[in-house]
Amino acid sequence: MKKLISAIALTLMFLLILPTVAFANVPYATYTYSSQGQVLSSPDAYVPDMIVDAAYMGVPYELGSDMRDLFVGPDEKVYIADASLGKVLVLDKYFKIQHEISGFVNEQGVPDSFRNPSGVFVDEYNIYICDTDNNRIVLFDLDCNFVKIIPQPVSSYFEEGDIYKPIACVADDYGRLFVVSSTTYQGVIVINMEGEFFGFIGAAKVEVSPLELLWRRFQTKEQREMMQDYVPTEFNNITIDDQNFIYVTTSSIEISVAAGDTSGDHAPVKKLNASGIDVMARNGFFPPSGEIMTEVPNAMTVEEDTITGTSKVVDVAMGPEGTWSIIDEKRSKVFTYDSNGSLLFAFGDKNGSQMGNIDSVRAIAYQGSNILLLDKTNKNIVVFRRTEYADLLISALQHNNERMYDVTIDDWNEILKRNNNFDEAYINIGKSLLRQGKYEESMEYFKAAKETESYSAAYKEIRKSWADKFFWIIPIVIVVACFLIAKFFGFAGKVNKRTALKVGRKSLKEELLYAFHVIFHPFDGFWDLKHEKRGSVRSAFIILLITVMVYFYYTIGMGYIFNPRPNATFNLLGAITAVVVPLLLWVVANWCLTTLFEGEGSMKDIFVATCYCLTPLPLLMLPSTIASNFLTAEEGGIISLLVTIAFIWVGLLVFIATMTTHNYTIGKNILTCIATIVGMAFLMFMGLLFSSLVGKMVSFVTNIIDEISYRM
Repeated sequence: MKKLISAIALTLMFLLILPTVAFANVPYATYTYSSQGQVLSSPDAYVPDMIVDAAYMGVPYELGSDMRDLFVGPDEKVYIADASLGKVLVLDKYFKIQHEISGFVNEQGVPDSFRNPSGVFVDEYNIYICDTDNNRIVLFDLDCNFVKIIPQPVSSYFEEGDIYKPIACVADDYGRLFVVSSTTYQGVIVINMEGEFFGFIGAAKVEVSPLELLWRRFQTKEQREMMQDYVPTEFNNITIDDQNFIYVTTSSIEISVAAGDTSGDHAPVKKLNASGIDVMARNGFFPPSGEIMTEVPNAMTVEEDTITGTSKVVDVAMGPEGTWSIIDEKRSKVFTYDSNGSLLFAFGDKNGSQMGNIDSVRAIAYQGSNILLLDKTNKNIVVFRRTEYADLLISALQHNNERMYDVTIDDWNEILKRNNNFDEAYINIGKSLLRQGKYEESMEYFKAAKETESYSAAYKEIRKSWADKFFWIIPIVIVVACFLIAKFFGFAGKVNKRTALKVGRKSLKEELLYAFHVIFHPFDGFWDLKHEKRGSVRSAFIILLITVMVYFYYTIGMGYIFNPRPNATFNLLGAITAVVVPLLLWVVANWCLTTLFEGEGSMKDIFVATCYCLTPLPLLMLPSTIASNFLTAEEGGIISLLVTIAFIWVGLLVFIATMTTHNYTIGKNILTCIATIVGMAFLMFMGLLFSSLVGKMVSFVTNIIDEISYRM
């Protein structure tokens, strides 16, 4: 027993001398998004560090239930606007109470106070408090001494009955004050320190359809006033960066999160210059709009507390090295972006009772490397500490801003060691290599992140170098290609001319070459196709097969720049469906209608003529697909133009083929084509209805069999 006790004691002593490691239990996930909108897990960028409540601050009373704003001054003091208590709390950098700004003696020597103060802003000289229900901004010095009242601006640009209710403001280096009023929809109000009105900037764009404009002409004045959708929406918060750019947020418009939408017309956060023009860079996979996965893919698995819909953005804060963060009040999440609008990380959650879960986030502010979030429901501030992973991100951005590209590559490689899912790291390494002239290496990194625009820029330099080296090959290839095309069409023309005099059945080669006569001479071409038997079902099937194969090659053979995921959503069955199904629907619907309306063509005639109409598709799509492997993104318009011409050409041929085959007039043919399209839609509806009915019947029979098997 003594030996056993001694062994246990030695073991405990050994464990005590080992270094201890603290593990933080983070109650939320940190993530980014891929270019396809998939959630990619990320190491924690910020972890909850402490909770600052009234007791920690040293406040001898409970904080109010309507804390509306949080701001960190240049000296890292913290300011809290508490509307329910009618005061602004001033904390030192360690979150201890220093001052309470509530009552003051105004310029007339009369005791005064706040009514629902909603916003606070601090610069190197003054404290600006938005006294919302008193319709004014009150100015204090940094020692919390009253300076003056900036009154409500007066201008004819304000509509009659407008009420000025400032809820947030910022001041720039030139003495201008930018004010967000909760009841003003014309934009941000710009005034000077005396309250003189300069104008509005940044009004949200309103889009009204022509039908809505026509409808408004028949509405009464009262009805038009009730149509709020025609009025630009108001902003809800504002901040300013060190270059005097204004960031404003709104949560009252439908957020656009579509990839590639860089207009900012319906963005929840905008970056405005002095003229009110939105200059925000939106170069990420998705525009800075908060949550991307706004809907649950499978509605059957939605839990009660699942939050859906676009983000409700209520505040924005400026971080280090051009980063900035917005908060989603709906989800209590923080989304942080770099200066290009690329998402660096997102974190936070409102479900749970652990430190770091916030019931109702109301404001965000940076204090050095920490992020402070104001929890309105729990009446406290949650302090989040930056992790080593986020330190690496900031270091990489700093070196990139300082154009230290060699060091930047090392930083991003270190980040990839911790998070190999981070596409932005691949892109930034690729950009650094691109700036150093290492084009082939940069293309590999761009390809890993599916970044086609930068890939195109690198490829353009490689192609330029190749063209300079082998410039004499290019004109030779062009001349040879033109010569071969001319010879082929000349040969086809001779064969078609010779075949026109031939009596009896035509060979397969003659029938196929006749397609080139039809597409250039459609009126007499389709007439001879029907009456002179220049084509047949076999040649029509071959043209259809060639079109399917070329279309399939078009979907998988496009250059990487134009199709970075060739096998993601398409296959041979999809190509067959995209070509054959519309053609068969057109043939069947057209035959059904023309049989009733004195059409002279049979179903065979319609099928053969329609297949011959497809000839321009392989004729133009095949060279477009081949050329896409040698073109850059800026030259993609050439491919779009050729493909558009091909489809328009096919449409015109189908129209002429229908008119010629059935011997219709132009007017009757137009009505027939429109009716055929309607008939195609009806056939599709009937097909879907039939397949759904068959599926339910099969399910019913299967359930009966399963039930019988279970009972037996």
